[in-house]
Amino acid sequence: MKEQTTKPKSRQLNKKMLERLIIIHNIIKSGLYPNVKQLMRLYCEQTGYSKVGEATINRDIDTLRTYFHAPLEFDKQKGGYYYIDDNFDFALNNISTDDIFYLSAAKTLLSSFDGSPVYKAISDVIDFVTDTQCVGKSNLLKRIAVPPVPKVVNNEDVWKKVLHSLQENLVVTFDYNGRWNPETTHRKFAPYQILMEDGYCFLFGYDFDRDSERIFYLSRVRNLEITEEHFELPEDFEFHSRSGGGKFGAFMTDDIVNFEIDFYGDARQYVKDCIWADNQEITDIEEEEKTRIRFSSTQWLKVKEWILAQGANAIPRSPKWFVDDWKNTVQEMMENLKNM
Repeated sequence: MKEQTTKPKSRQLNKKMLERLIIIHNIIKSGLYPNVKQLMRLYCEQTGYSKVGEATINRDIDTLRTYFHAPLEFDKQKGGYYYIDDNFDFALNNISTDDIFYLSAAKTLLSSFDGSPVYKAISDVIDFVTDTQCVGKSNLLKRIAVPPVPKVVNNEDVWKKVLHSLQENLVVTFDYNGRWNPETTHRKFAPYQILMEDGYCFLFGYDFDRDSERIFYLSRVRNLEITEEHFELPEDFEFHSRSGGGKFGAFMTDDIVNFEIDFYGDARQYVKDCIWADNQEITDIEEEEKTRIRFSSTQWLKVKEWILAQGANAIPRSPKWFVDDWKNTVQEMMENLKNM
């Protein structure tokens, strides 16, 4: 890992500023020729805010000109602003009804992450964009739903610190209790990405203490602190390049494994329903009433859980060490059954 000492900050538009810009634009577009004082009054009337600064409105007018290239001029005779090009429109006003629907549908599909700060931020932005279009919610949205899933408890303070560290490429430290090691360990970590899977959130990056890349379940992270140490984000930082072509979620190992698995009964159709890996090959063997899949992945533990979820209708054939591990798990389950 290379250290990076400085990182320039960029100024970005925020939700409240966009709200003002849209209102200012619509007022000017209406042909009222408003001056700054009128824009201040009309903005407060439309939003319910008690006041807005004159300097703020002046900065917004300048932003419309410089950032959105608005052909905005001041008419001295009429004492207000107008567009010299009647065809000019603010970008957000050009979103189609279909786009509004899909944005609202995206919010529904993300609802399994409700309770996390990232969901609230995305939800607020979607609500803002759709509300500014003055388009009612489509009844069709009620026909798109996410079934109830377990709700993950997230620490909002940890979330905010993680997002800041991602934005600035800052090293973090934290305490962690893992799945296989219940004892608390202290970690120094360079976060690359937040991974989101079925309502669960993981942190992927470089673990200085283990000198390798690791994945941490965000809800188990405690006492996270942001250091002043910067790190250089690798060009190939994205997690999907570590899965070896597999599509089994937030898990990885160093080695790519070639799997061969047979499916029986109703699981034969199930295995055909999805693309499980980039290089998968699926073959029906009718004389043995089974369907075989071959593929590569670094995610052997997730693959084993996938097979076990199909019960007696899925049997791994290779590699041998993986088959033996699956057999041991099945035998342990049988022992537990005997003890019932």
